[in-house]
Amino acid sequence: MKKIFLLGSLNADLTIRAPYLPQAGETLKGSDFMLTAGGKGANQAYACANLGGRVRMAGCVGNDPFGDMLLKSLQGVGADVSCVRRTARNTGVAVITVVDGDNRIILDEGANGEVTVSDAEALLSDAQAGDIFMTQLENPLPVVKAALALAKEKGLFTLFNPAPAKEAARVCVKYADLITPNETELRILSGKEGIEEGCAELLNMGAGAVLATLGKDGSFCYGKTGAEKIAIVDAGKAVDTTAAGDTYCGALAVKLAEGASVAEAARFASLCSGITVTRRGAQVSIPTRAEAEEMRKTLSRRGI
Repeated sequence: MKKIFLLGSLNADLTIRAPYLPQAGETLKGSDFMLTAGGKGANQAYACANLGGRVRMAGCVGNDPFGDMLLKSLQGVGADVSCVRRTARNTGVAVITVVDGDNRIILDEGANGEVTVSDAEALLSDAQAGDIFMTQLENPLPVVKAALALAKEKGLFTLFNPAPAKEAARVCVKYADLITPNETELRILSGKEGIEEGCAELLNMGAGAVLATLGKDGSFCYGKTGAEKIAIVDAGKAVDTTAAGDTYCGALAVKLAEGASVAEAARFASLCSGITVTRRGAQVSIPTRAEAEEMRKTLSRRGI
């Protein structure tokens, strides 16, 4: 198996359920408050490790209890956090409101804004051609771009999850061997409304292939040799979508590291994210490899 190198964010997630989003000046009674380890980068690293991948992560946390919690969570599943740096700035925090299974997030980037090109260089210092590099957009854009360029230069397979999307991130597209936008991110980056049209535009911009995630409609794999629709996996009632996309990306990286095709990896990623949405929280909702394999067998017995 190839190694996975990940540059990304680490956040403490403060999650609460609500019957609806409150209006200005309104105080609303919520329920089921949770404090959990999160952040797109950390979630994806956790998913990689929990699903059997060998992953090393770079990023920044503060010298505070939230930072301790985040490092402990990743170490608990075997992720290498030797390149996660402590800073004087507070650990990133995400305040998440869950309404009818969907989440709304307010983010204070905190220490995530302190990540530098030097952090990326340290992370990739012993990476080998053919290894996997994965990153997102919760760290400074110039650093993300430089990290992708460096990974590409060293011959790694670059996996770019452009979330949260911004038009300025178009400069990163040409460095991505595989880019994984959702529908909104695809529209922002490509400037196109249609799914296939948007995917084609990202290829025109230099991406090697596109794997667009479409929520309940599954995902759409689009490359130079053709396109394929990947169905969603119904593993049970959806209760919280908080880490679904991150589970998808982590599972994708693991299967690619094992030598699977993009389409094969996407099917495994759909299975894993289908399990995640049936559970509350971020990292605590991500399945193990054994759970994913057991669900695969269960669905197979049902003819799914």
